[in-house]
Amino acid sequence: MTRPEKNSEAPLDNASLDPSDWSHFKARAHEALDLVLSHIEGVRDKPVWQPPSADAVSYFSQALPANARPMADILAKVGDYVVPFATGNLHPRFMGWVHGAGTPFGLIGDLIAAGLNLNCGGRNHVGIEIERQIVQWTQEAFGYPETASGLFVTGSSMANFLATIIAKTRAIGVQARAQGLMDVGRPLIAYTSSEAHSCIAQALELSGIGSINLRRIPVDSLRRMRVDELDRAIIADQKSGAQPFMVVGTAGTVNTGAIDPLDDIAVVAERHGLWFHVDGAIGALAMLSAKMKPKFSGLEKSHSIALDFHKWGHVPYDAGFLLVKDHTAHKQAFSQPAAYLQRYGDGLAAGETWPCDLGIDLSRGCRALKTWMTISALGTDRIASSIEHTCALARYLATLVDKSDRFFLKSPVALNIVCFGVRDAGPDAVRDIVTKLQLSGIAAPSWTMLDGELVVRCAIVNHRTIAADIDIFWEALNRFAAE
Repeated sequence: MTRPEKNSEAPLDNASLDPSDWSHFKARAHEALDLVLSHIEGVRDKPVWQPPSADAVSYFSQALPANARPMADILAKVGDYVVPFATGNLHPRFMGWVHGAGTPFGLIGDLIAAGLNLNCGGRNHVGIEIERQIVQWTQEAFGYPETASGLFVTGSSMANFLATIIAKTRAIGVQARAQGLMDVGRPLIAYTSSEAHSCIAQALELSGIGSINLRRIPVDSLRRMRVDELDRAIIADQKSGAQPFMVVGTAGTVNTGAIDPLDDIAVVAERHGLWFHVDGAIGALAMLSAKMKPKFSGLEKSHSIALDFHKWGHVPYDAGFLLVKDHTAHKQAFSQPAAYLQRYGDGLAAGETWPCDLGIDLSRGCRALKTWMTISALGTDRIASSIEHTCALARYLATLVDKSDRFFLKSPVALNIVCFGVRDAGPDAVRDIVTKLQLSGIAAPSWTMLDGELVVRCAIVNHRTIAADIDIFWEALNRFAAE
């Protein structure tokens, strides 16, 4: 066969994007790893958070570069303009949101997965087997059968959306994938608590059902869904001619960490034939703890669970997950008969069910490897101990609040989230105190609204946090409040 003649417009022999000097590049790669690991090692001695400097903002406002830049120069800019100005969730006094702190073990898993550039939408390769391993482990952790299916996603917002699609498909039939809601004839109704995450309403909107058809059920004094109100709402909708199809319980609400009475919700869902989904983004991984598992009784009775390994599991972002008890229902909602996705008994096309059959992504990175490496390196006992520790720290902070004349506890502490108000303060006091704390670099809490009142919110998630960090935060909080 004759090779086409070379020309300047279509080079045939020298189009590789690999380094021209592998030894030099390996040295720079080791420097990059050392940079990140040294930052993690010494993170306690750094500010929790600081806004990007003017130089950093300016540097990342440049025109698109046409020419290559030396790797050493690029790494120097990363050290100057990226590392110091990250979110802050690695730091033990980051308490603003439920962000995991990551671990060096997961970091290495992410590095390897990126280097191998695994596309885990499907095909016959080891990345798919690693994801199946995590599915098996979640089945064991949450009391699901071996026939259950699972899928890595970006986070629980996506997992909750996919669960809504599965529940909708189950309720009105697979034909609705093509026909939509045109022939349904009556509104589909879903139920969740008034404390549920906003992504539940968004899932109803994106699925075409509409958030107007989401019933927000009142909560009790512990901010848990009132099951009696749920039952009444379902019966009322059935009598009106609507079609209830799904109830979403919450295993750790975003505001306070409250856990809905999952056992009782499961009974109501079964009685009325509803799909029972649990948003476990905040608290589900506490099921790894034998001490805390009873708090989540009934979770195993759900039809699907959304959870985040990147929160209490401390897998590097992102590592959301959806677990579904009925594999058939899961696959019917998403599988596509496309020619380029055909299966065969051998080769790269082998395999009956690929991840792309269980969700909307064809192109997917390998989130499973960093999750597998984190769990393998630490073991579930150590992860569970860390979860228990953060909850103990939350109770310690709540005790300080209770004894204070300046602050008052706004909601019971169910897991690891503490919400408290400021006595005799103006409407902007909470925002001012929280913002000053963040800007100081000492600690990073946040605020939220409870019962129409602005309160300080501390989510203690970080496995690096110790009691001394709570004391440092408490001293600074009082100092800024006094000012």
